Amino acid sequence: MPALQAVDNLLQLNPDGLYCAAGDFYIDPWNPVERAVITHAHADHLCAGSKSYLSVRPCEGLLRARAGMEATIESLAYGEARNIRGVRVSFHPAGHILGSAQVRMEYEGQVWVVSGDYKLAPDPTCTGFEAVPCHTFITESTFGLPIFRWPEPDETLDEINAWWRGNRQAGKASVLFAYPLGKAQRVLAGIDSSIGPTYTHGAAERFNGIYRDGGIALPATQYVRSAPPKTDWTRALILAPPMAKTAPWLRRFGDFSTGMASGWMRVRGTRRRRSIDRGFVLSDHADWPALLSAIRGSGAERVWVTHGYRAPLARWLAENGVESDAIETRFAGEQESDAADEAEA
Repeated sequence: MPALQAVDNLLQLNPDGLYCAAGDFYIDPWNPVERAVITHAHADHLCAGSKSYLSVRPCEGLLRARAGMEATIESLAYGEARNIRGVRVSFHPAGHILGSAQVRMEYEGQVWVVSGDYKLAPDPTCTGFEAVPCHTFITESTFGLPIFRWPEPDETLDEINAWWRGNRQAGKASVLFAYPLGKAQRVLAGIDSSIGPTYTHGAAERFNGIYRDGGIALPATQYVRSAPPKTDWTRALILAPPMAKTAPWLRRFGDFSTGMASGWMRVRGTRRRRSIDRGFVLSDHADWPALLSAIRGSGAERVWVTHGYRAPLARWLAENGVESDAIETRFAGEQESDAADEAEA
């Protein structure tokens, strides 16, 4: 790309979040604003109450479920551009969840890209990540430490299937804790549904229908509360949000084994601290090698690092010749967003 021109920053951080003064809009604002451009529908990126929203089209159903039926929402196809007061804005796939996008902004010779959350691993429930050349790249760093390296997703899904089969043979229900928007649907798309029926907590079931309406193929699921009183849970896989782990809701399943699908299962001791029988390493965020690959793919001369382990990633980039800054945000990453997702369900 042409060299970065010496002009003011296209984005600035203020009490409402990342603000583009030239276009007079916010990207993933923390508070209700006049104009919000949204990368995806997780609760730490989507604040209800803004006067208007702009998103990529596959995100619209999730955005409306979150922002309300009366919200003013416009949407664009991936790659389609909108001129906002001279700023050319377009959305590009982030590979995080359904309708996740990077926001590209072009103005007076500068190109900035806000990644939102992203992953590079294959996922049948969303459009895969696309590298977008830019001068300044704003990257997440939820798992921005070298210890975070993911196995192949199919390996993890095979482990989940084997655990489910083993529990069935032992006469136990299988309760798998997975974040209700994105992770639960990714698990559903990869499990072997011939093992037994799949039930879901309401926090996930509300999003399953939106995924299906968006053309994502998911196996049949049944809302747990609609199951008859004498349901045989020993054959079942039950998908629930992590916050349900201590809820009386679990008692109905009788003898059960618990598992959790999360990138945090890579950290030694996490499963034990959370009192989970099995941990499965499966994340909808980029691991350390994927973060570095995405940053290289952008060709950016400057990188802002946000969410999660900001300082270590920014320091590594600076030591390796990339101008970088750690940018504070209201949220730290995956844990906060998913807690909010569960609370709203």
